[in-house]
Formats: sequence, structure tokens, C-alpha cells
Amino acid sequence: MSATQALARFCASLEGTALPERVRTKVRDLLLDYVAVALGGARLPSSEAAYQLLVTMGVVQSSRAGLSSDRPGATLLGRGERAEAAWAALVNGVAAHGLEMDDVENRSSLHPGVAIFPAALALAEQLAAPINDVYAAVVAGYEITLRLGAALNPASAYSRGFHPTALCGTFGAAAASARLLGLTAEQTAQALGIAGSMTAGSLAYLDDGAWTKRLHPGWSAHAGITAARLAAAGFRGPQEIFSGRYGFLRAYSDASFPAELQPPTGAEDFAILRVSLKPYACCRYMHGPIDCLLAIRRQHAPDPRHIRRVRCGVLSAGRGLVADPIEAKRRPGNVVDAQFSMPFGAAVALITGQAGLNVFRETWLQHPEIRALMQRVDCESDPELDRYYPAEWRATASVEMDDGQVFSASVRYPLGDPENPLSEEQLAERFHELASAAIEDDARREALIRYLRQLDQLRHFSWSSLL
Repeated sequence: MSATQALARFCASLEGTALPERVRTKVRDLLLDYVAVALGGARLPSSEAAYQLLVTMGVVQSSRAGLSSDRPGATLLGRGERAEAAWAALVNGVAAHGLEMDDVENRSSLHPGVAIFPAALALAEQLAAPINDVYAAVVAGYEITLRLGAALNPASAYSRGFHPTALCGTFGAAAASARLLGLTAEQTAQALGIAGSMTAGSLAYLDDGAWTKRLHPGWSAHAGITAARLAAAGFRGPQEIFSGRYGFLRAYSDASFPAELQPPTGAEDFAILRVSLKPYACCRYMHGPIDCLLAIRRQHAPDPRHIRRVRCGVLSAGRGLVADPIEAKRRPGNVVDAQFSMPFGAAVALITGQAGLNVFRETWLQHPEIRALMQRVDCESDPELDRYYPAEWRATASVEMDDGQVFSASVRYPLGDPENPLSEEQLAERFHELASAAIEDDARREALIRYLRQLDQLRHFSWSSLL
């Protein structure tokens, strides 16, 4: 049996009721995270542009006007309107990725939730799918995305200019959609094969702070639903899309690991359990050094005016994203640039003691102290850090003062990894901070948290009147 067939069979046969409770709990945690980032990013200019596409196409339906029985829709998070599921998935995916705070997984170096949840929830809402089918669809989507990402070898994909979230997320969204549509294993394999001709994602946004990175998961969600629907309609795709002669791994990687393309072998082997949450509003490759610098700030309180040099030990796989070319990274021109600038992340952490949404803003890019300190930030690769990648994203940082003192710190698991999780208090605070952009009332946000935490009590998935 080929890898595609084995994974397709796994997805088609997956039952939500049979999932380990630990996996179901993880789904609820990740759902809460997704809703927070989607609401938080719903009104960004990039999200508004995606929404205007739907307006221009005439596919937005006002919630006040209701939905016709022959044209059901799915919720546009943070807007009080609806659209057909595939288009709602596009807008919600763009919104959820805009703040750079969505979930991430180390081995695959990608953001699974912002491709999987927009597709799964939009389709589930439109179909009024049973809640256990939603569980199964989400897990199927995560497992396909993460296992394919690990097989791809993210360092190789990055070196060739590809964004793994976009490449692998389309397959995951197709798998989740196939499960909700009740496709057979053979049809699911067809859906995955079709998705292979819809996947794309260039890193060219790094050159000028373009919004296309935010488009990647939204397009993956949209394309995934479309691929599954085509398969359901009888459209044929290649049966071995992953490891074939012209398959996905050969097309997008110079050093892939095909052995990673296996279904879970037991309750503890679900890749979804390895997913991390992001405390900082920037690329995950910056989080470890930021953890180190925040620790140095707490312990030693170095005066930024007297810092001679800041050195950040970064993983080689992420250098091209956050550290090179260093001259450009020291002069971010907009928020997208800042989200991928280790010098900015280091400077803002040392000066403000923060690295969340409130400092990754245009106003802070012009702050004189931050602009000055960025010029004194160096990024260094270390074979000792790379030795543990991608299973562990280790990091180091040091601050050298004018008087010769040097303060250093290191981290094995950045904050938000399963081995170093955010506390319940931090998670709640994070949800309120993000969701308040769309829901100002504290009581409504609390009601939404309770609703998402009590997912098991629902028969069918619906946003009801919560949004």
C-alpha cells in the first residue's frame, strides 16, 4: 500500500468517538487558539482586502437577512456575515494568519491550524455536521499536514523558497473536508491527488513585506474544500501524489524523509499532540532568542543605552526568514517585515519587556531607541543548536554591555511548546487580548470560551449567536 493510500484510509476510517481523550482535549485547545487569532486578525487591512473580494463576487450574505434554504453558508468570523463555505474558509484563514500568533509545530515548521480549522469549521457549519465528525476531520487534517511537513523536510523547502504551511496545508484541508463529506478511502486519495495541483506558497513576501503569507493558509483552506468536492463529484486525481515519480516530495524538497508518511501507530503517536502555541506576535524562529532576552531583562535589567552588542543564536533553518540579509532585517519597513526581523524582536523585547501584539505595530518601528538598538543586534548560527533541530528549537542570546559585562541565557523549549506550555492564566489572557478586536464585551468573550470548552455537549457544530 502506498503512502497516499495508507493516509487516505486512515482519514476515511477515523472516528471522533474513538480518539484518545488527550487528542480530543488538544483539539479543543487548538480550536480556542484558532478562534482567538481569527477574531484578532479579522479587521486587518489584509483581511479587509480578502473580504472585499467576496463582496465584489456577490457571495457575502448578511446574517440579519438570513440564509435561504438552498444557499446555506458559513460564518465570517468577526463580521456577523456569512458566505459559501469555501469562500468563508478563504477569508477566515487569511484573518487567522495575519497576526503571526497562530499555532505551530516544530518537526514540520508550519502552521497547521489556520489551514485546517477554516476549512473544517466552515464546511461543518454549512453541513450541520455531527460534532464527532468535526473532531475526526480536524485530526485527519492535522495528521496529514504535520506528517507531510515532516516528510518534506522544512529546511529544504525553505532553502528552495517555499512556505511549508501553504504547501502542506492544502492537503490537510482536503483531508478534513473529505472526512466531513464522508468520502471513501479511494475518494480521499483522489482528493489528495487533486490538492497536489492546487498547492503553492512562495517566500517572496520576505523581500518587501507583502501580504501573501497571510493568503497562504486561506487559499489552502479554500483549495482543500474544492479538492474534496471535486473528488466527491467523480473528478480523478493521481493516486500517489506524495511519493510518486512526479510526486509532492520530489517537487518541493531536495532531501525529503518519506518514512514520515505513516498514520499514527498508537494513542501517543498523534502528531497533533506536538503542536505549540505562540506567545509572541512574530515568526516562531524568533521566539527562543526572545525568551532568552526577556529572561536577561528580568534578571539583569540592562540599560538599552549602554548595550554594546546583542547576539542571538538562531537555527540555520530559520536564518533566511528572520536574520538574512541582516542589513534589511535591521531596518524593517512595515509590520510584516518586523514579524520576520530578529533584530526588531530582540530590540523590542529588551526595551519594552514584551513581544506581543501591542509592540508589533507601525508606531514601534519608528521608536528611536528600538531603531538604534536594532543596529547592534547580530544573529549567529550554532551547529550545537542545529543538532537537535527540528525536534527541539533551541536558542541562545547574550547581551554585552559597554562596561564589558556579558549576560547570557539559553532555552531548550521555547515558551508555548508542549514541554513548556503557556499557563491557563496566560491562555485566557491571550484569548481576551486577541478576541477583543472583534468582541468588545468581556461577558460575550467568556461565553465563547465556555462554548468552545464544552464542545462535547453539542450535537452539531454551529456558531449560533455567539459571533
